[in-house]
Amino acid sequence: MSQDGTGVDLETSLGYLLKEASSVLRAAMEEVLRPLGMTVTHYACLELLAQRPGLSNSELARGAFVTRQSMNVLLQNLEREGHVTRPAEAPVGKVLPTRLTPRGRRSLEKATAAVRSVEVRMLAGLTEADQAAALRILRSMIRSLRDGDGGA
Repeated sequence: MSQDGTGVDLETSLGYLLKEASSVLRAAMEEVLRPLGMTVTHYACLELLAQRPGLSNSELARGAFVTRQSMNVLLQNLEREGHVTRPAEAPVGKVLPTRLTPRGRRSLEKATAAVRSVEVRMLAGLTEADQAAALRILRSMIRSLRDGDGGA
């Protein structure tokens, strides 16, 4: 509990610790991606496209946890730099499916190695069993929040 007896004890709050872990992870990722001319959002976009070619701006924005407007600016830059391609006109509706170019794939390979090094460092103190448990617990937390199942 806080000093005045109200509020959240930041030392034992899982939510606060998750936010701190997220912040530290993002800073570590930015540090290894910066020399490659990338941000975490840039990397996330390329990784999403490698795993799910043809995603729309909206789908990429959701996957990278940014606004559609921010993703659109990033996609314009990535297209200008030759990392992705989008058709001039939507084949169906308004969606412009985005795909990685060979240049984008090469950039992603370097970025993935850098990001993996951060994850290895982050998990260094955990056994395989601890890692599996952490994944299971985090997925359960996400599912509970998305489903609105607070247990109450």
